[in-house]
Amino acid sequence: MSPHPGRCYNGTTNMDYNSALNYILSFTDYEKTPAQSYSAANFDLRRMHLLLERLGNPHLRARTIHIAGTKGKGSTAAMIASALRQACYHVGLYTSPHLHTMRERIQVNGEMISEHDLIRLVEKLQPEVEAVNRTSGFGTLTTFEVLTALAFACFAELKVDFMALEVGLGGRLDATNVVKPEVCVITAISLDHVDILGHTVAEIALQKAGIIKPGAVVISSPQAPEAETVIRAVCNEKRVKLIVAGKDITWQRLSAGFTGQTFKLQGAAGAYDLTIPLLGSHQMENAAVAVAALEAVGVDGGSIARGLAKVNWPGRLEVLGQRPWVIVDGAHNLDSAQRLAAALKEYFNYKRLALIVGMSYDKNIAGVADALAAVSDSVIATRSRHPRAADPKIIASEFERHGKAVSIAESVPAAYEHARTLAKADDLICATGSLFVVAEMEELLRNLHCDPYPR
Repeated sequence: MSPHPGRCYNGTTNMDYNSALNYILSFTDYEKTPAQSYSAANFDLRRMHLLLERLGNPHLRARTIHIAGTKGKGSTAAMIASALRQACYHVGLYTSPHLHTMRERIQVNGEMISEHDLIRLVEKLQPEVEAVNRTSGFGTLTTFEVLTALAFACFAELKVDFMALEVGLGGRLDATNVVKPEVCVITAISLDHVDILGHTVAEIALQKAGIIKPGAVVISSPQAPEAETVIRAVCNEKRVKLIVAGKDITWQRLSAGFTGQTFKLQGAAGAYDLTIPLLGSHQMENAAVAVAALEAVGVDGGSIARGLAKVNWPGRLEVLGQRPWVIVDGAHNLDSAQRLAAALKEYFNYKRLALIVGMSYDKNIAGVADALAAVSDSVIATRSRHPRAADPKIIASEFERHGKAVSIAESVPAAYEHARTLAKADDLICATGSLFVVAEMEELLRNLHCDPYPR
């Protein structure tokens, strides 16, 4: 094992980082152009199995906690990985999307993969990827599938004890759904990716429940009744144990402020006094799910408490500045926008809210406007640099339905500059709608030498 936690192996290379990254991005990328249907024609796991077999099945070499859901799966995965590290395990964490660099998606013991090692793993994978694409007969591998295989290869090289894996899309046909998990986690399910996963919560829940495997323990966040019904039915079919947060594991908040929150939690193995540096009542739900998953694999209470207290998961109700408050949050659908609106009022004292909103064209723009228009004093519609960014005029029209006068800015920096002219010291600026907007806000403030506060 390498002495550096993000170093996979040594040797020479003919690639540089940009060419390695370009190779990964050269395949079909459904993050940039979403698939028209969630079917085996677009997501055929047989080609993933073939690739992994050629690599020596690296995905089967570590204990695995697999996390699906509409919201909160990244936060939950980060909490689980943090606590496992505190329990002295070597931990691989795989999440998506990233904020600033693709390397964020693959982390070992809290450190993202280095450029050097990403290059080397791409070189290792390249002939195997091309062989599968040439001979499998199951279609060509996608960017996400190649990146997922790369993560498995990295984790195997480093001999991690555990993998905490966040599903990319759905669950049933997701590239991560080749593992044999000890624990399957399903976080809160709501309407999202409806053109791909289904137009009802029950249909989407069935896709998420596709990660459930015989022999695993299943942990679920509090769900809408139709989602819980589907999850219970699949658990009964697979004959696996289901633990539901809010029923089998409960919590009560003790205190909250802009630096975090404390709460008591009653789990299966005992009671916990917990602190998390993440804001919002939904993060206590995510913590409850994480605790249940950690109990299921035998992590002690002290490690759980230390891990949750030290978790780092930026871009979710994150404070980037004060006077005025500058908050970023990746809310991108109706439910997450409603939670954001409630959390802003709950955690921050301010007079007026200047909302910066930019969204992807395939998201529920009308729903986000429904949730945030009433709590916003001024709205600035913008777009990120991402190819899926919606035209700000479309966003503006949805807020105008609620009687809002909306300004339009063609970039995140322009939107922030305008918001600063509107907001006084006792106001709040919130940038939301997608993690792409969040990332650009963070980059902007870093470039302006305005260090995020607190960090």
